[in-house]
Amino acid sequence: MMRKFLKYFFWTVAIVLIFFIGSRYELQLIEKGQMTYNLWPAAIFATAFPVIIGILLRLPKLITEIKRDKAWSVNWIKLLAVGLPTLYLALVPLLSFTFLGKYLPFAIDIIHLDSSNIAGLIFGYVLLDSLKED
Repeated sequence: MMRKFLKYFFWTVAIVLIFFIGSRYELQLIEKGQMTYNLWPAAIFATAFPVIIGILLRLPKLITEIKRDKAWSVNWIKLLAVGLPTLYLALVPLLSFTFLGKYLPFAIDIIHLDSSNIAGLIFGYVLLDSLKED
């Protein structure tokens, strides 16, 4: 019981530290981008970082499932029904910097909602959660 508690506690502390360090790094990228007029590194990081956090949130359960040593497959229904829309929401701010920006449906509404962080988090989690044992 205590071992499980410590495992979850230390994993939570690690995720919080990664989140803190990543947030600080993102601020540095934004400041550097404002000085150099190159916001691509900040935009790419702001898109990828929530996905990484989502993956980290699901990783402990995936590791436990991998230890069972069974065959694996992909839950395509979950990946397409949940993963694809959240990936779109997460990528809209980044894609709006490209020539595709004017062709993206609902792009302005999505950017104003600032939902890309939550969508990236959900996508990262669903990406690992769609892996299933047979």
